[in-house]
Amino acid sequence: MSDPMSCPEFFQNPYPFYDELRSAAPVKQVTTGSGGRPSYLVTGYAEAKAAFTDPGLSKDTTRFFADRPSGRNLHPAVAHTMLATDPPEHTRLRRLVTKAFTTGAVTRLRPYIRHTADHLLDSLPKDGKADLVAGLAVPLPVTVICQLLGVPEADRAQVRTWSNDLFAAGQPQRIDEASHAVAGYMTDLIEAKRRSPDDSLLHHLIAVRDEGEKLSEDELVSLAVLLLVAGHETTTNFIGNAILALLQHPGLLDRVRTEPRELSSLLDELLRYDSPVGIATFHYSAQAITLGETEIPAGVPVLISPGAANRDPAHYPTPDRPDADRDARGHLAFGHGIHRCLGAPLALAEAEIALGGLLARFPGLRLAVTPEELRWRRTRLMRGLESLPVLTR
Repeated sequence: MSDPMSCPEFFQNPYPFYDELRSAAPVKQVTTGSGGRPSYLVTGYAEAKAAFTDPGLSKDTTRFFADRPSGRNLHPAVAHTMLATDPPEHTRLRRLVTKAFTTGAVTRLRPYIRHTADHLLDSLPKDGKADLVAGLAVPLPVTVICQLLGVPEADRAQVRTWSNDLFAAGQPQRIDEASHAVAGYMTDLIEAKRRSPDDSLLHHLIAVRDEGEKLSEDELVSLAVLLLVAGHETTTNFIGNAILALLQHPGLLDRVRTEPRELSSLLDELLRYDSPVGIATFHYSAQAITLGETEIPAGVPVLISPGAANRDPAHYPTPDRPDADRDARGHLAFGHGIHRCLGAPLALAEAEIALGGLLARFPGLRLAVTPEELRWRRTRLMRGLESLPVLTR
């Protein structure tokens, strides 16, 4: 069938498309991209969870594109990040950064996250109109990950622009140019940290490289780029989508306002309901495999959709309605298996602090436009709002 993810309606609301595809088959062959490349789209929950751990699926883009020139000009630091590797390379790289994102490490970061969120909330109008994407969902995770990496405050707006450009669906030149810009910036920043060491995560990674411990210069730049981009993109969408879900479901919003302590347990359901990741990063079949009842030949892309899987009625009854009493801890919004998002504890902490502070300060918070007027980012990978206009009183 033709590319189901190329029309404007898909970006506004992908769930009817996912439902239609899943009804036909939870793993279905589709065509994607301008060249009509055959791929397999996984929309069923059981099939997606199995796909994330199937040893026959690879993320090694270097192998896949070795004899398939893409005609693209992505910088290698973006094209071949840790997300595009398999074990043992992936295991080695992930081990170097895991300690920075453990639950204990995030607990120590919570005062800084709260301070940053309070400053942003102080800047919102107390009786007027605000954009909660630009005013809260973007700057909070950007500030936190930039602080962790040691990115100067003056550069953070530009970093966010490059990051946004990297996910511009259907605009390969814009993506390629952004990849070179952000990789060049991080290369320069690494050199600056070498000259003037500090206590940032980036400096500690430089020390690993310069002491000769399993990290090449190219890997250092690539890891820095990945942490910078992945460290805020998902969380930005998570916060925006979660606020919108609460505002669109008054019963849920009232419950959180009445029992603020329930917010932390509700976060998984909000992630399930409107996943900040629509399509997971690249996988392909390194060998012929079977997913569900579908046979997939070797050498083809396999698109795993957490957004679709999290709305599979075979696993989650009434999936199109957020339910505060649902146990959604098995959702796939952060992926599954060895590639599960290592920044998940940080994202959950940032969302809990942002949403809790917002709802406490603005009891009259409501949408300033109709849901139909909201515009979503034109990216298949991410599911997030371009803006979220609200009235604060």
